[in-house]
Amino acid sequence: MGCATSGTAIPQDSTTMAEVYEEAMQQSGGEKIDNVRSEVSQQVDISQHEGLARYTRDSQNEINNLFPILSNPMLTMYVYPHLAGDEQLPVPGYTTGFTLYEKNHYAMLGEKS
Repeated sequence: MGCATSGTAIPQDSTTMAEVYEEAMQQSGGEKIDNVRSEVSQQVDISQHEGLARYTRDSQNEINNLFPILSNPMLTMYVYPHLAGDEQLPVPGYTTGFTLYEKNHYAMLGEKS
């Protein structure tokens, strides 16, 4: 089943997106979008904000992941020779490995040194 309306779902005599945009630009004090973009795109000096520097990636800390993967040890299991399936086919003994946890988990900032 779907929903039904008696008329059209989209209003016909509504403002256009261009009109909504122009109205929003006028309410912002008349600033042109290019002026606002140039202010936003100015480079921020991270050294002014010492507390934020360790949370910000740059070329020096890019290699050192901020959220390191926690240890997920590999377990080894030996499967003894056995007969498998309805036809009881022989399976030789073998060793297999699997991780202790189903997925990798990540440390929070500062949780692992």
